Amino acid sequence: MKTLFKVSAAATVRAMFAATLFMFCAQSALAQDEIVLTVTGTAEPAEFTMAELQAMPVTSFETTTIWTEGAQSFTGVSLHSFLAELDVEGGTLNAAAINDYVVEIPVADAVEGGPIIAYARNGEVMSVRNNGPLWIVYPYDSNADYQSEVIYARSIWQLVRIDVVQ
Repeated sequence: MKTLFKVSAAATVRAMFAATLFMFCAQSALAQDEIVLTVTGTAEPAEFTMAELQAMPVTSFETTTIWTEGAQSFTGVSLHSFLAELDVEGGTLNAAAINDYVVEIPVADAVEGGPIIAYARNGEVMSVRNNGPLWIVYPYDSNADYQSEVIYARSIWQLVRIDVVQ
């Protein structure tokens, strides 16, 4: 068999990298339209895409956590603002993760300067593998009250559902 052209190993690697990058970017674009958070127990159930969450007022802070090394920068929507958008003023939030793990968070925790529904850590959108796509994070370093087992237990990652219980 006669070879019509030769392809170097480097060219093959570059082509494979380009194809992988293209597929990753295509998946990232699709993820913006996928439902990432469902809220029930409100007047009307609500579903949010990543793009909708990112369009809400942005809150960022830097804090250390017991699960990561060193200070981390978190970006998301404040739980206070998020619940105000939904007209939730009291009760409890049953926050559920992808694996159906559920924690109870009092609505009273949703104060200005308090926890956020984080969608980015250190400037990068969080993957499921890295505690995403959503993680309820408290600014642990800003208030000694946030450095307790109770608060750590409320810091649910891989968040997909919030049930509001009045």
